[in-house]
Amino acid sequence: MMRKSRPNRKIIIRLLLAGLLAAGLAVIGGFAYHWVLTGKKPDQPIAFSHRLHIDRVGLECRYCHSYADSSPAAGIPAMSVCMRCHETVAVDRPEVQKLRRYWLEKEPIPWVKVHVQKWHVFFTHKRHTRAKIDCSTCHGQVSAMDTVRQVRPLNMGFCVTCHRQNRGPTDCLTCHK
Repeated sequence: MMRKSRPNRKIIIRLLLAGLLAAGLAVIGGFAYHWVLTGKKPDQPIAFSHRLHIDRVGLECRYCHSYADSSPAAGIPAMSVCMRCHETVAVDRPEVQKLRRYWLEKEPIPWVKVHVQKWHVFFTHKRHTRAKIDCSTCHGQVSAMDTVRQVRPLNMGFCVTCHRQNRGPTDCLTCHK
């Protein structure tokens, strides 16, 4: 009489773990597709229009993001920058009224960060602005956006390709600290 052969437990466990890993990667890929490739816009506490402020008013990126030339982060402008105009301009508009409320209550605006780097990546705006890399290279045509959204993957492949095209450094320690 022949014994029925049972599948090896180790093989079953390995197959289950491989399946879970594949499912996890599919979920991560779905989020990447949803946020980057579809251009989904995060909900912000104030509907700030970059299109209005850049195209109509004529502000340059560095007027608000003044740290881009001197710091790793371009930074979100202090409310005092906004209030230079909005003490008197468009004060009857609902979004400006929200801004003024934060200002009067001395509360920070809880902006949702749009362009997020992985924890192990060291990126500095300062090097890129000094190298005359236009903001739109990474951020897209922000001047055409009412709500900023991430339009480039900003992953290693994107960055290395750009560095090679522009003769930037490709040594691992340039970006990974």
